[in-house]
Amino acid sequence: MSHVGVGPRAVMRSVAFLTAGVLAVPALAGCSSEDPSGKPLAAQDVAAAARARVADGGTLRWAVDSVPDTLNAFQSDADATTARVAQAVLPSLYRMDKRGRPVRNPDYLESAKVVETEPKQVVVYKLNQQAVWSDGREIGAADFVAQWRALSGKDTAYWTARNAGYDRIEKIERGANDLEVKVTFDRPYADWKSLFTPLYPKEVTGTPDAFNDGARRGIEVTAGPFTVKKVDTKADEVVLTGNPRWWGEPAKLDKIVLRAVPRDERVSELVAGELDLAEIDPDTAEQVARAAAPRDAGTGTPLMGPDGTPAPGSGASALPGPQGGSAARALRSWAIANGSDEEAAEEEILAREKRRKAEAKAERRRKALSGFEVRKSLEPAYTQLALNGAEGPLADERVRRAVARALDREKLAEAVLKPLGLPAEPVGSHLALSGQPAYADGSGALGEQDAKEARALLADAGWVPGGPVKKSEDGEKAAGAEKSEDDEDGKKSDGGDEGTYIVGEDGKSGEDGKDGDGKNKDDGEGGREEGEDTGGTDQESGEKHSSGKNTAQGGAPGAYAPKGTAAPAGAAAAPVAKDGKALTLRFVLPSGPGSQALRTVADRISDMLEKIGIGTEITKVPDESYFKDHVASGEYDLALYSWPASAFPATDARPIYAKPVPAADGSLNVAQNYTRVGTDQVDQLFDQAMGTLDEDKARDLLRKADSRIWAAAGSVPLYQRPQLVAARENLANAGAFGFETPVYEDMGFLKKGARGAEASASPAR
Repeated sequence: MSHVGVGPRAVMRSVAFLTAGVLAVPALAGCSSEDPSGKPLAAQDVAAAARARVADGGTLRWAVDSVPDTLNAFQSDADATTARVAQAVLPSLYRMDKRGRPVRNPDYLESAKVVETEPKQVVVYKLNQQAVWSDGREIGAADFVAQWRALSGKDTAYWTARNAGYDRIEKIERGANDLEVKVTFDRPYADWKSLFTPLYPKEVTGTPDAFNDGARRGIEVTAGPFTVKKVDTKADEVVLTGNPRWWGEPAKLDKIVLRAVPRDERVSELVAGELDLAEIDPDTAEQVARAAAPRDAGTGTPLMGPDGTPAPGSGASALPGPQGGSAARALRSWAIANGSDEEAAEEEILAREKRRKAEAKAERRRKALSGFEVRKSLEPAYTQLALNGAEGPLADERVRRAVARALDREKLAEAVLKPLGLPAEPVGSHLALSGQPAYADGSGALGEQDAKEARALLADAGWVPGGPVKKSEDGEKAAGAEKSEDDEDGKKSDGGDEGTYIVGEDGKSGEDGKDGDGKNKDDGEGGREEGEDTGGTDQESGEKHSSGKNTAQGGAPGAYAPKGTAAPAGAAAAPVAKDGKALTLRFVLPSGPGSQALRTVADRISDMLEKIGIGTEITKVPDESYFKDHVASGEYDLALYSWPASAFPATDARPIYAKPVPAADGSLNVAQNYTRVGTDQVDQLFDQAMGTLDEDKARDLLRKADSRIWAAAGSVPLYQRPQLVAARENLANAGAFGFETPVYEDMGFLKKGARGAEASASPAR
């Protein structure tokens, strides 16, 4: 679950994501105190402040991943920025609260109720009487009808990404008055609250031409606290300005500029003063935190260390001699007096000058970053290990279960989250996150980590430890997904310099002069210290055994002991083989600078699999081709990516876990199920949950579906993604939002003299 991410329908429609996402509003109701849904693992961090403490005016410069190709959130190429714009300028009938649950948005909706269930489900929406579009027209039934017709799927002239929910509507009528909208469904639909968010004006959805092209580069008619002023592809920015017809609390900011800034360039833009808010990586977060380190209150100089020397990274010079114009002469005298000749003194002068410039630059950088702070939470999204069950060894459920049971998910979560000071708990559900109604830990259906049981599953599937490996004429020697033509030599045709390597192999059948037995790592973590960030480099940690040879005397791998001698705790197991092929799985990863955490996790997963005899061949590919050319196309055995959490899992998660079906042309229609693993029973549970209006029953059905998904072992949820945001210190009500939908009208800069610590949180909206 990591490579892109967005809002309501957009992320679920497009692809999984590596970066983060803004999510849709959830729809299931609350639960009792005994309910296993629990509470969110981390609170949002937005420097909440009452509106009275926020100044009027100002421009918020907000870094985003891209300028969207479309502002129509219901098209397939919508992205996270599309969703961000839609939240600021269009009606959302329901918002996500801090617990990831839906709440009615009173700015648009006075009430919404299911008024009939027999013979048909009927929902009546009562709209806020002040709600108008920016052209002065009332928001009403005509807008609902136009959006339903565009998204129902009946008219193929509309280029829609999906029609879930809208295809169940039978008719939409004006209610008792202009402020009422009556929606009748031809089949019960539990997730009805997911519909009409965002709501587009009929000018956008009324005709195929307007829908397909009219809202790609702008939205002329809006109904939010902001409106779209321009989409500037040359400047790589989207500019939002206040909506003069907005009837709610007036926006504090005059303008929001969403600037497309690559992740690896954001720290430079922060230093240059070009940004006020930016999601950042852990390295940048560390730099921002260091810049805010304590300094002497009186002089502003760095605090000294316990030995009287400048604190590390403080920028203070440790060289002797005075500072200023006489520094060179003083240094020369000092050098000669201490036994150095004039040439050496000149070298000292040059070295000192170089250091002085570097320290001055570092100090300027520190001062620039000292005006920011890191706000952190957990994204409403989780990272998973995907196992491609279409073909090869992972088509066998026993092998998938063995892989899953070899993983220590707690250690994987700790590796990513613990260094950031965030709760490091594994995710227990495919369908919801802690705090959401559908959440319950269903991992028990798979079983806890158990290397012995994992090896037993492999043996049951015919994968025998230490079995002979035959090398075919074309050099094939390992089971797993076949390489594409551009991978024949272990290199990608895109010219990437990271190539491939096999974890668990250090040579090719003794070509390096060894007898093939080699020696194994004897530490429990693959030669790495707990919490160490490997960064996903191509170098292997420690000596590896050759996965294509028998161990000495049939004993433990790398050990010269009689057969039957137990292997040391944590040691790698003998490679397993079947039909002359070693079990080596192709692990595809993105190679971009923002994917370091994924590569760290992949290294640790590889170490864990090695301990049950499974080798992994890691291939790193460019971020832009990772999902499209590898995950979506099925060119992988193992992959790491993220899915956003949804409060409408019956609707949104069904295409992710539905059983693939043959298409008319003979191909396999996988929808969004990129693991190609599904069952009829899971599909039936989703359909039942989608069709019941009993919220408790729907929740229980979803939890049963999740248990079945765990048991099938097509994907293994690992951890909730970290959310790190650099924010200007005086920026209020913005940052790491967690589950909650941002309140754009409350964002702004604190009034002079106001302190974040003094600012009380705004009342619930």
